[in-house]
Amino acid sequence: MKLVDEYRDSDVVARLAAGIRRTATRPWTLMEICGGQTHSIVKNGLEALLPPGIELVHGPGCPVCVTPAELIDAAVALAARPEVIFTSYGDMLRVPGSRGRAEGPAALLDARAAGADVRVVYSALDAVQIAAANPGRQVVFFAVGFETTAPGHALAVLQAAALGLENFSILVAHVLVPPAIDALLGSPECRVQALLAPGHVCTIGRLGGIRAAERALEGADCGDRFEPVDLMEGILMAVRQLEAGQARLENQYSRAVRADGNAPARAAVERVFEVTDRPWRGLGMIAGSGLALRPGIGNSMPSRDSVRPEPVQDDGACISGLILQG
Repeated sequence: MKLVDEYRDSDVVARLAAGIRRTATRPWTLMEICGGQTHSIVKNGLEALLPPGIELVHGPGCPVCVTPAELIDAAVALAARPEVIFTSYGDMLRVPGSRGRAEGPAALLDARAAGADVRVVYSALDAVQIAAANPGRQVVFFAVGFETTAPGHALAVLQAAALGLENFSILVAHVLVPPAIDALLGSPECRVQALLAPGHVCTIGRLGGIRAAERALEGADCGDRFEPVDLMEGILMAVRQLEAGQARLENQYSRAVRADGNAPARAAVERVFEVTDRPWRGLGMIAGSGLALRPGIGNSMPSRDSVRPEPVQDDGACISGLILQG
């Protein structure tokens, strides 16, 4: 047996689906927070196993699609500089900024096609190695993600500092999940009654950060991961609470999530980053929902350069904000 086989057992998924059908006596609306959860739900056809009254809506759980256009514009502008090697995860390369292609490169992939040195990396430490190997170039890493990627990015900053690499910088686009949940649940148009919280985020942060959302819910808040059995069990937990009129946090993903999260990982993040307000694409500014480099820690290319992320008006062409609010 592979380690994940038991969490993909179709018989167990069928039994959990039957339990949901037996438990649900009325319609309920649940939101899965993470885009990885959405992918697994669609890939495994889980929605087709649910009773008609159980609706799943897709939350703000993709750091790529919520990265604001002004940060993409700044990334493209930095990448275009001849002295810069711009490094990023591959999923950021096609995301457009605010400009159309007639005005110049709209995305990092366009900048690379125009001759910019844009390189895909698999970790921030890869970017540190590139900086060490290219002392005459400025290496910028696009630090995108939720709480899950922040520890690795913090360690890369600390490693670059330990190596004395003055040519390593990061463009920070980190966003935090709990403030976004609070903002969504506080909307007068919110119709979500229970959350499937992102288990991978909870492995880093304290469960208390997610727990605050309970106050706005009639139903449940269940930690989970991305495997079919986990997701179906999380849905069953939520429906049971909704039917009972309860609102509490249940940790379905207990094999990885602890109440206090991962203290060493959080310590690294807190050493390197500080909480800041952050605009979310399609959602607007959310107070305390982002991370920024602490003064005196690491190098931020925009902070020591003429490139500044300038706020831009959403043109309405991207409807991700409406989708992410369900």
